[in-house]
Amino acid sequence: RRRQEEGPDSVGSDSVPSVQNTLPHFIQEPEDAYIVKSNPIKLRCRAAPALQIFFKCNGEWVHQNEHFSHEYKDANSGLKVREVMINVSRQQVEDFHGPEDYWCLCVAWSHLGTSKSRKATARIAYLRKNFEQDPQGKEVPLDGMIVLHCRPPEGVPAAEVEWMKNDELVNPDENIDLRADYNLIISAARLSDSGNYTCLASNIVAKRRSMTAAVIVFVNGGWSLWTEWSACNVPCGRGIQKRSRTCTNPAPLNGGAFCEGMSVQKITCNAPCPNRKLLHDVKPQSDSNDVALYSGLGAGIIAVAILVVAVMLYRKNHSEYGVDVIDSSALRNPLLLNSSIQPDLTVGRTYSTPLCFQAGADKELFDPLPDIKVKVQSSFMVSLGVAERAEYHNKASSETFPRELSRDYCGTADRRKKGLMTLNGPVNLCTEHQRITGAFGHNGGRLVVPDTGVSLLVPHGAVPENSTWDMYMAITPPEASLQTLEGCEVLLGPEVTYGPPGLHLLSPVALTMAHCAELETAEHWNIQLKRRTQDSKWEEVMAVDDECTSCYCLMDSGSCHLLLDAPGLYALVGEPLSQAAVKRLKLAVFGALEGPTSYGLRVYCVDDTPHAFQGVVWAERSRGGQLLEEPQMLPFRANSFSLQVTIQDVPAFLWSIKPFTTCQEFSFSQVWCSNQSPLHCAFSLERFSPATAQLSCKISVRQVKGHEQILQVYTAVAESEKEPLPFFSHFPNPPSIHQRICATFDTANAKGNDWQLLARKLHLDRNLGYFAKQPSPSAVILSLWEARHQDSADLDSLASALEEIGKLHSAKSNCKDHVLLYGDDCDFNFYNSKIIVCT
Repeated sequence: RRRQEEGPDSVGSDSVPSVQNTLPHFIQEPEDAYIVKSNPIKLRCRAAPALQIFFKCNGEWVHQNEHFSHEYKDANSGLKVREVMINVSRQQVEDFHGPEDYWCLCVAWSHLGTSKSRKATARIAYLRKNFEQDPQGKEVPLDGMIVLHCRPPEGVPAAEVEWMKNDELVNPDENIDLRADYNLIISAARLSDSGNYTCLASNIVAKRRSMTAAVIVFVNGGWSLWTEWSACNVPCGRGIQKRSRTCTNPAPLNGGAFCEGMSVQKITCNAPCPNRKLLHDVKPQSDSNDVALYSGLGAGIIAVAILVVAVMLYRKNHSEYGVDVIDSSALRNPLLLNSSIQPDLTVGRTYSTPLCFQAGADKELFDPLPDIKVKVQSSFMVSLGVAERAEYHNKASSETFPRELSRDYCGTADRRKKGLMTLNGPVNLCTEHQRITGAFGHNGGRLVVPDTGVSLLVPHGAVPENSTWDMYMAITPPEASLQTLEGCEVLLGPEVTYGPPGLHLLSPVALTMAHCAELETAEHWNIQLKRRTQDSKWEEVMAVDDECTSCYCLMDSGSCHLLLDAPGLYALVGEPLSQAAVKRLKLAVFGALEGPTSYGLRVYCVDDTPHAFQGVVWAERSRGGQLLEEPQMLPFRANSFSLQVTIQDVPAFLWSIKPFTTCQEFSFSQVWCSNQSPLHCAFSLERFSPATAQLSCKISVRQVKGHEQILQVYTAVAESEKEPLPFFSHFPNPPSIHQRICATFDTANAKGNDWQLLARKLHLDRNLGYFAKQPSPSAVILSLWEARHQDSADLDSLASALEEIGKLHSAKSNCKDHVLLYGDDCDFNFYNSKIIVCT
């Protein structure tokens, strides 16, 4: 019984320790070991004085036959030293199933008792193949921070991580930090830091290499100083001066952005002409000069009289047509609307472009104009004996105008305050305010004015809990629009109001409105957000290209998304900086029967915004018009040239059109300021036979020295039930998951998954200072993203961004379309085209 308690092969009385009254002391204890592949490990113990030493593994004694023992006498102490070794195989470790790792310890005996060694564990070593997180390639600006994340594969023992750049070991220095969490951080990127980075993980079993991450350090271009202004390019008279700069300070490198703005500036110059003499400076030299002068004046008066008689005879012979030739600006000239005022015959106008005549469809409008004097120079050159077009009435001024814009061009701002008329009379629009209201609580919501491209998003949490705000949004109709813009400015979209006044929310609202500026020419525009003040004046809120902490502006190709804190009336205003600035026009052709044998075509040219086009739809709906062709877009340049509308290819054997009405023209100012009232011109056609049931033709809309668009018309002219005119539709918004995402990204962490990374992945990383000022930057970023994608319900971009960040995983089989609670971590899963939040 005593032998069983003491252990196997307990020593007898004949075995006497070499030194009495001493417990065994371990000189060597077993150490933790790892089994590599199928090679067994050796565990050793050495103790003195020791009569016997045995191993005990996982609470059980190891059989004596498995021990390899050796005994010798220590020369210094004279004690007997005993050493024991055992082998542990991979099979033994794999067959063990317990709460702990496989372990062993030594028990040594002496005459006075026993001693136990420490426990040593035996584990199977491995290193998995796949990294938990591979480093991702980055493009960073010079002196920017580079953070490369790496999470090595799971392994026993834990893998050690090294970084390789272009297959060479990266050594840390004052600029390169190798963190304990395996991340590589470069505080200030240098050009030499560009390269292919690899994370190398290794332990006693194997080495693993991560995917290669390409790091590109780029340099954005910077402008050099302006050169001096060049000399005037003409020796005498009006010319041009230039100055230039180059994008070489520094030059863009490694895909860096090219400099924004103009590389060449031009201004007009006036070179003096010293030999030119004015009429009043010329002194009479002889009586013969006076005779010549008076003779010339007399001949001129006789020529004018003959011309007047010829014109009167021409009008008498063609009186059945009323006025066949008229410039579109004549409708806006008070001289032409009052027959008692005689026109100024000393002012003439000659067309250098193809001959265009006004339509005679509204003959009554032109009847009060009997005193118009027409000077026919040839069959293709016509001038009106009236004042020049309204847009050229400005008096000469010494003020400077930007980038090749003439005084004539900038003067259109004054004239648009007086209102515009279309070629065939004003269009009857719906004059009521487009207004929508709603009550909003803590969950937020959206106000949408249908078919206008205008909406207001109130984000979740903007309204305090247990509170409600009655909010409204309205679009100002054209005739009530405030026309107090300055200089060359023009409205690029509708004027939108939201309120009520005094509204106070916890986070900004997202206001979306459509615009008609062509952003491919954005460098030629100065686009500003303006707000109407109490005294009915416009004040600048911000330029869309500037960074501002009071509001945020995101310009897309057709819409502008604003983050605002203060209610009021807002508008997007553009000022062209050169003649290369372009605004988009929408062209549409409508048709309707006007009599038993007559058919009318109306061609509209309006700003390319949903709101402007809906004004046309409402007007045509009241007139019974039918849309004959898909609306087209026409780029309209700020080059001061007019717009011509021509009907072509009308079957001459089936249809007739009044002479001299096949081409009609809009002046530049009418088109450029067309946001006030839809411009349209009409063509009236007569069919020779009531049996003619089809009409086919082409309508060309062309800006002189600009772009051209062709509208192909092919329609049945018989009375039929009109198809409904097109309206714009909206898609439902995705469910809000703001709170879950904000909890993850509002606070920076070791992985760098903060709101700035979210903004970059959603391509909203401009003006980050505005987001940083918000209590929850992630919530504001997501509100802006939701406003940007409200029409398409595009969850893919958000899912892709989260996936790139590393928070998106494959949906588990038990994930449904609702929130699952099974832990403390927040993951974002993409399941069945929806983002599922699993926490």
